[in-house]
Amino acid sequence: MKVAITGATGFVGSLLVQRLHGKGHKIVVLTRNTAFAQKVFPSEAFPNVEIVAHTPNTSGSWQSVIASCDGVVNLAGEPIGEGRWTPERKQEILNSRKLGTQKIVEAIVNANPKPTVLINASAIGYYGTSETANFDETSQSGNDFLAQVCQAWEAEATKVKDAGVRLVILRFGIVLGNGGALGKMIPPFKLFAGGPIGSGQQWFSWIHIDDLVNLIMQALTKPEIEGIYNATAPNPVRMADLSQTLGQVMNRPSWLPVPAFAIEALLGDGAIVVLEGQQVLPKRTVETGFEYKYPNLESALRQILA
Repeated sequence: MKVAITGATGFVGSLLVQRLHGKGHKIVVLTRNTAFAQKVFPSEAFPNVEIVAHTPNTSGSWQSVIASCDGVVNLAGEPIGEGRWTPERKQEILNSRKLGTQKIVEAIVNANPKPTVLINASAIGYYGTSETANFDETSQSGNDFLAQVCQAWEAEATKVKDAGVRLVILRFGIVLGNGGALGKMIPPFKLFAGGPIGSGQQWFSWIHIDDLVNLIMQALTKPEIEGIYNATAPNPVRMADLSQTLGQVMNRPSWLPVPAFAIEALLGDGAIVVLEGQQVLPKRTVETGFEYKYPNLESALRQILA
C-alpha cells in the first residue's frame, strides 16, 4: 500500500511509519516541519518514505499527493495535556483537529483516483468524564470542551463517506509507551516521590502503543472494519491502581499523592485531562476479533519499562 500520514513525527505516528515501512509499504509523511521529519526518517534508513510539506489548516499543493495513496491516516492535532487552556490555546486545539480534518477530507474528495480508506483519530474525551458510568462505542457524547472538540473533529471526518470512502474513527485512550503520558509519570517514581494524581478514583482508560499501531494497521488492511472503535485496552483501571501497579513494576513506593490543586495551578482548565477520567470499553474493537498483546496494565508496563 501507499499511505499518507499526518502527525507522522509524533509519538504514535513515528512508530506507525516504522511498522508500515518494515512491511514494505510506501509512506507519504505530511508535515509542517520537513527538516525535522527528515531527521526522524532519514532517507538512507527509510527509502520508502516521501516527505511533503503540509499546511494543515489551509488548502494547498500538498493535497495533490493524496491521489496516489491507497489510504490516509490522520493523527494530527495540537497536544491537549501541555500547558494552560487559555482561550487562544483552546481555539488551537479545536482548529488543529476540525480544520485539519476538513482539509484532509477536501483532498480525498478531490483526488482521482481516491484513497479507499480514511483512518481518523479521535479521543475518548468524546464521552465526557464520570467516576461511575462506563462507555462503549454506542454511548452518547459528553458536553465539556473536549467532548465538543471530538464531536467537531468526527463530524468533519464523516463527510468523507459522501465520496464513497471507507471511514474508520478510532477514539484513542491514553497511549502508554516510551514517552507520552507515562514518560511524565515515571520521573517522580524514580525519585521515590510517585503516587496517584488527585483523588485516585478517576478512571484511566489506556492502550499500549503497540496495540494501537496494530489496530491502525488492521483498520488499513481489512475492508470490513468501518465506523467508530474505541482504541483502548479491555481493562481500564482507576488512577490509584495505575500508581500502585507502576510502583510495583518499578519497585518504588506509590504513596505520595499529587494534590488536585497542584495540577490545577499548573494546567488550569487543562487539569481535567488527568483529574477526571472515563471508563471506556472497546466493545466493537473486541468484536472485530482484534487480539491485544497487552490487555492488562501490569504486562503493558513491564514491557515498556523492561
